[in-house]
Amino acid sequence: TVYINWFYWLVNLNSTVVFLGIAYIQQSVAKNLCFLIPFTSVLIAIHMVRNNCSIVLISENNGGRYSETSVENVKILVKLFPLFGLQLLYRACITQIPSGYYLQTMHSNLKLNGFLLPVAVMKVISILPVLILAPLLELLNTCYQSPKKILPSPATFIIMGHACAALSALLAGISEIHRKNYPQVEQTLSGKVLHVSSMTCFQLTPQYILLGVAEAFVTPACSLISFCLTPSNLRGVSLHFLTLSYGGGCFLGAFLVHFLYFVSGGNFYPNNLSSGNMERFFFTLATLMAINTLVFWRISQRYTDLSVELSSGAGHSHLYEKLLQYKTCLRFYDTLDRSDTLTSMETVL
Repeated sequence: TVYINWFYWLVNLNSTVVFLGIAYIQQSVAKNLCFLIPFTSVLIAIHMVRNNCSIVLISENNGGRYSETSVENVKILVKLFPLFGLQLLYRACITQIPSGYYLQTMHSNLKLNGFLLPVAVMKVISILPVLILAPLLELLNTCYQSPKKILPSPATFIIMGHACAALSALLAGISEIHRKNYPQVEQTLSGKVLHVSSMTCFQLTPQYILLGVAEAFVTPACSLISFCLTPSNLRGVSLHFLTLSYGGGCFLGAFLVHFLYFVSGGNFYPNNLSSGNMERFFFTLATLMAINTLVFWRISQRYTDLSVELSSGAGHSHLYEKLLQYKTCLRFYDTLDRSDTLTSMETVL
């Protein structure tokens, strides 16, 4: 747990250092580069699982060429699919930072003491909770080493993170209503004059912070569950599926934007924020995310104990159970030389 928390801490520290320098290049020069990452994840995931997926159907017990242990291992991996699927909508909320939340920020007052702040500064604000919470979580982990104290499970952290994401979308909708009540002023961005709200962009800080807290809770916990609840030979595949769900969430977020734009006739996600009701988009997203959180809460018990599946699934195959039954029969009939026979069978299996 400590390793995963610090790994994501270093990743986000690196993002903080380089993000402000490359944000303009990504947005203005290589806009389509973001689509390459999930596409690459899809190709890697397909390559990793191409041979493993067929194991479920053709095991030795049914005349196939794959062992029962391999079949059970894949079944354990399949049990993680609901976890991966429920991350799609969460990741769609996270993608609001470079999309819906940025539109709000661009149409808010970016000036601080006469200095025009870059829009990317709000992204840095969303990263700060990760940098702060990782050391705190390690401290909690150290303090809860006593057997009488139990640290919340990774599934609990995921529920808390999903709830933070839903609350963030709700606050975004409230902020949008509040933003439109301010008088408009002119603001120049990239040589283009925009009519924006005079509300300072820092009033949007709570929704960015909540998404940062959500990331600090959800991403390390999902990685920990994907790693610990998967047999060692399929852990790479499991983590690739998790990455694939994150990429799929980005596409789901884009689909929601286009779908609600089409259904509402441009009212829910307007081209001009002052002439539409973008708060309805955020309220819809908050409602969907709340439902997503409740669904995960209902199934979270299967991801609570990270040692149950590996001890019961991958460790003991049907062949092992048959061997135990065979031992019982030998004891009952008092067969001669049963100890040597069992020793040789166990060695082979």
